[in-house]
Amino acid sequence: MPKIAYINKGFHAKSLQQIEIANAIIAEYQAQGFDLTLRQLYYQMVARGYIENSLRSYKNFGSLLDDARLAGMVDWNAIVDRTRNVRANSHWETPADIIESAHYSYRIDLWRRQPYRPEVWIEKDALTGVIGGVCATYDVPYFACRGYTSQSEMWAAAQRMLRHVRNGQTPIVLHLGDHDPSGIDMTRDIIDRLKLFVGDDIQLSRLALNWEQIEQFNPPPNPAKLTDSRVDNYIALFGESSWELDALDPATISGLISGTLDKLIDRTKWEKAEKRQMIDKAMLSRVKNNWGEVVEFLGGEL
Repeated sequence: MPKIAYINKGFHAKSLQQIEIANAIIAEYQAQGFDLTLRQLYYQMVARGYIENSLRSYKNFGSLLDDARLAGMVDWNAIVDRTRNVRANSHWETPADIIESAHYSYRIDLWRRQPYRPEVWIEKDALTGVIGGVCATYDVPYFACRGYTSQSEMWAAAQRMLRHVRNGQTPIVLHLGDHDPSGIDMTRDIIDRLKLFVGDDIQLSRLALNWEQIEQFNPPPNPAKLTDSRVDNYIALFGESSWELDALDPATISGLISGTLDKLIDRTKWEKAEKRQMIDKAMLSRVKNNWGEVVEFLGGEL
């Protein structure tokens, strides 16, 4: 993993200790297949008691990580920004290469014959990297709401779900969001608007962050936002603290999703679909491995 130094910089002993701890947390999550945003790494530092939970602490930690990366002390690939990405066309050297790519990415719809049609919706775009792996494994669509979902996207989702209803399936949204006045209300908003467009043939489960999980995992609290119009009802129910989904361990979030999806799957139908997919992928592999013969058969030239 690249640790590339671009500047020379000295660090105080306390800063060096924090960098060492941050690198240990990074290594722990890389071993599990996760990368981290700055905010996720910060919350892991807070949850483990190494730094305090405050806006000033967050800014100081961010500055320290910036300097540590520039000084070659932290892996550049370890901290990711999931909200800003370059997009470009894909390219291949030969037609055989794209056949190989097709073999890798080929999927049939494993949920086509299942009783349920789940989707995973998450409040923050920055957390899509946490849920992307488990959703890909279970062949489940996932979507970053970015707060309250736009009317356009909500209507488009409803049209998608109506197709599933006509196919005899029950759409189910697994929603994950912050435990704060607006985060709680977003779950209510999703189900209200989807039912307006779809009717009662849809289910919604608030998968996280819930009070039981706060008690179980003890994520670091933040003050509830007093400027939020929903804060009075929230404080009456939960007190003056709120909690961010980012503070949950990525493996915990992934486990909540996989555990729920496992309960929805008809395993007999699932394994039958997986077998068909394996046969189709094997055929694509044969085409790629015998590309010269394919070209010759078609009367072309390599």
